[in-house]
Amino acid sequence: MYPTVYLQKERRPRIMAGHPWIFQSDIGRIAGTPLAGGLVRVQNHAGAFVGVGYYNPDSQITVRLLTRQDEEINPHFFQRRIGEALSLRQKVVDKDTTAYRLVHSEADYLPGLIVDIYGQYAVMQVLTLGLEPYTEIIAECLRDTLGIKGLVLRNDVSVRRLEGLDLGVSFLGDSFSPQVEVKENGLRLEVNLWSGQKTGYFLDQRENRAFIRPFVQGVRVLDCFSHTGSFAVHAAHFGASEVTAVDIAATAVEGTLKNAALNNLPNISAVMANAFDFLREQVDARERYGAVLIDPPAFTKSKASLPAARRGYKEVNLRGMKLVSPGGYLVTSSCSYHLSREDFLAILNEAAADAHRQVKVVAIRGQAMDHPLLLAARETSYLKFVVLQVW
Repeated sequence: MYPTVYLQKERRPRIMAGHPWIFQSDIGRIAGTPLAGGLVRVQNHAGAFVGVGYYNPDSQITVRLLTRQDEEINPHFFQRRIGEALSLRQKVVDKDTTAYRLVHSEADYLPGLIVDIYGQYAVMQVLTLGLEPYTEIIAECLRDTLGIKGLVLRNDVSVRRLEGLDLGVSFLGDSFSPQVEVKENGLRLEVNLWSGQKTGYFLDQRENRAFIRPFVQGVRVLDCFSHTGSFAVHAAHFGASEVTAVDIAATAVEGTLKNAALNNLPNISAVMANAFDFLREQVDARERYGAVLIDPPAFTKSKASLPAARRGYKEVNLRGMKLVSPGGYLVTSSCSYHLSREDFLAILNEAAADAHRQVKVVAIRGQAMDHPLLLAARETSYLKFVVLQVW
């Protein structure tokens, strides 16, 4: 049916345990002539079937497995996969939320594909050469399964260049206004599907935003790296006495004020500033907050830049701790995959020592349930969310 990739004997355990990636060094030999982006069968060194995946000789990940069944990859395959993904989301996404991740790449057995749902609209990212030919088929499956009104293709992710693909944003089908309103945890939020961060919004923190309720009630809250104010809106809704949201982007500040107005929350102020500088100024001014929220972008996307990222995480959390009133809370996150949970906790411990504050861990959480983890692939686990009480 397809050309066959045979694994080297010593490379078998990781892949047989469920990891979907096959590197060039995992391959012993190839029978046939696979096309770049084409499908291949994978067998172990002895000829036993492993799976079917797509092939890219120019990528660090030479084969990504789509299935462990000996089956044809066709429209019915994608329809089934999307139906399976939807079944899970119907169980884990509450009825007060209309924005969620439908397909989480490897964790939903569709490596290289991201699909996020925003009410009646969808945003799709096709990140790999092997999935590129199936773009229209996947879009049609989404229309059939969910009855979506419009779809944006956000292929503006730099990782596509590693696959030899161009970057761009486009509509799949009829165009529409990409500024849409959704609900999250019962709150109204405006999202720009064309130019907003990621696919328009940080969906992976949805459950964590609901989780902050007891830590922000009745206190003054500082929300750093606020983007369009999702944490700030939740904090104000949960009863914070006042909320200051800080972001360096003018569009983010504007979005925060819009979202505050949508939810009739006049106690949110938005400041356009570099969060590092703002934190430093607040420490110098001896300001205090009952809760400080820190949710920065990934400070590293490679192992090479990890030392610099560690310094950045330490600085921002040290200053955050200094701003917390005794007995208050630092709510902090890292979405850098290369920074492990253990490393992040170690950085927080170092920051506490240098800030001369005592801290206790109240909670350690990860990404929302619509961003599932593939147990055999640690790469699918990236978000660290920690609540610390500071004394």
